Amino acid sequence: MAMAASPGPAGVGGAGAMPGSGPSSFGFDSGLEIKTRSVEQTLLPLVSQITTLINHKDNTKKSDKTLQAIQRVGQAVNLAVGRFVKVGEAIANENWDLKEEITIACIEAKQAGETIAALTDVSTPNRPESGGQITIFTDKTGVIKAARLLLSSVTKVLLLADRVVIKQIITSRNKVLATMERLEKVNSFQEFVQIFSQFGNEMVEFAHLTGDRQNDLKDEKKKAKMAAARAVLEKCTMMLLTASKTCLRHPNCESAHKNKEGVFDRMKVALDKVIEIVTDCKPNGETDVAAISIFTGIKEFKMNIEALRENLYFQSKENLSATLEAVLERTEDFTDSAYTSHEHRERILDLSAHARAELQQLASVWLQAQSKRTKSIAEELELSILKISHGLNELKKELHSTATQLAADLLKYHADHVVLKALKLTGVEGNLEGLAECACKFSEQKEQLVETCRLLRHVSGTEPLEITCIHAEETFQVTGQQIISAAETLTLHPSSKIAKENLDVFCEAWESQISDMSTLLREINDVFEGRRGEKYGYLSLPKPMKNNANLKSLKPEKSDSEEKAKIAKLGLKLGLLTSDANCEIEKWENQENEIVRYGRNMSRMAYSLYLFTRGEGPLKTSQDLIHQLELE
Repeated sequence: MAMAASPGPAGVGGAGAMPGSGPSSFGFDSGLEIKTRSVEQTLLPLVSQITTLINHKDNTKKSDKTLQAIQRVGQAVNLAVGRFVKVGEAIANENWDLKEEITIACIEAKQAGETIAALTDVSTPNRPESGGQITIFTDKTGVIKAARLLLSSVTKVLLLADRVVIKQIITSRNKVLATMERLEKVNSFQEFVQIFSQFGNEMVEFAHLTGDRQNDLKDEKKKAKMAAARAVLEKCTMMLLTASKTCLRHPNCESAHKNKEGVFDRMKVALDKVIEIVTDCKPNGETDVAAISIFTGIKEFKMNIEALRENLYFQSKENLSATLEAVLERTEDFTDSAYTSHEHRERILDLSAHARAELQQLASVWLQAQSKRTKSIAEELELSILKISHGLNELKKELHSTATQLAADLLKYHADHVVLKALKLTGVEGNLEGLAECACKFSEQKEQLVETCRLLRHVSGTEPLEITCIHAEETFQVTGQQIISAAETLTLHPSSKIAKENLDVFCEAWESQISDMSTLLREINDVFEGRRGEKYGYLSLPKPMKNNANLKSLKPEKSDSEEKAKIAKLGLKLGLLTSDANCEIEKWENQENEIVRYGRNMSRMAYSLYLFTRGEGPLKTSQDLIHQLELE
């Protein structure tokens, strides 16, 4: 984590360091990686207050107002840390496995806060120069040391409290898994209803915990993975209900058992995926082996050739050639596809051959540039870099056009769900011959959608959209097979209401995924055309199904540890934020200064907005907010 001294709040990020070589510089390296927004945002006001102290000018006039401001910052830091430590100690008492670590970090934080308060006790102008008292003016290094210890220890407490949240998610998942195993073995409707009621409550608790975690994650890729896993669990909950009921109603039906097993297996995989994300650890030390997309490969290759402008010996020709070949090899997903038109296929092959030729030309000029440092050679090298970059951009356009046109045509063709409706009809009629014909057509449609999702992933442009494409591909693959087994069960038992309901639920999930794919296609086009940035809140991230509305009304009580962790963060923020702006402003001698007045107004307005988002303060309605903004 790196925190640099600056006039405003310092940056808070992952593991790293800022040098703190002199008394006027402030560096911090805790060796701790911050992965959640809540921990990062809690630390920001603390960093802001400390940088206020570190950045004061040693040679400025030490007026009463300046001294009072410095003392107030020190006191605010100490009081806020004191409140924070009390909550940290309460969390430690409830979690014996982390008690020792949290207690040590709390003691360090308390000592550092008290040291800062003592060093900033400079309320009268004469005290720093008299009586031999050690203060911020005589021992700035001591303040920096205390600040580092304070930030390190507070960060440790926050991250340990975060481990409590992770433990809650793991415990919740284990409860869900244990109840699922009981549901798999149940043999009577009465027993099933009782266990499923418990399972529903446990799933709601798990959904709330993982939803909070998803929103808190800083890493957009992990956030998208969490959204995909949670969507599987949410949609499969209703499938599990109807598939299990169908099995109980038709215990000797092989297709019904196959349908049910598919739901349970997918839910177990999704539960494991959630734990992988929150613990950042794959089972048995496995690694993520998913091949990078073509667009990502092209981006990396272009960065490598552009680096030659600064360093001709950045890497070898062999490495560049291997990188390009790896990218072009993946274009075979397009050229080998039965759904790619002849025109698109030929264009992709031509552009790939052109890229190889341009790289050979670049390599020749590059070799000359290493031995002859002339202006003409440098210009020729630049031209070669631009040519191959342009060629790869043309390849990207062609691949994007191929994938998105195929997806758009497919979505349009299947918009009315003709095959799905025919499949339902053959089931109700008990028509086994018709079922075989419809199942064949539906399987072909499923393979088209699966392959289209695979192609869209290559041109998606961002990691979150890549993950959404993978999720869509898996959903079409699995749900397609389950629809066929559900239809087979209904065909064998055409008068069964529960078998019909089961097929309807799976068909609804299919239609929902078709709708999500349409949104996904729109977002991929937006990113390609530059209408969306990396931080865009993707609409295509999985959404809840309407059949699961009944589960949402149940909201579990939050545990004491979770509440206390939130109170600790909020207490630290409030204790520091309330004095931060005023302490900075009161360093100014001229209270009538226009900038000072403007600063006060902005500070007051920002705090009112903060209270409004919490449902507190003088602004009660949207109209109050608009009126206040107009006044400001």
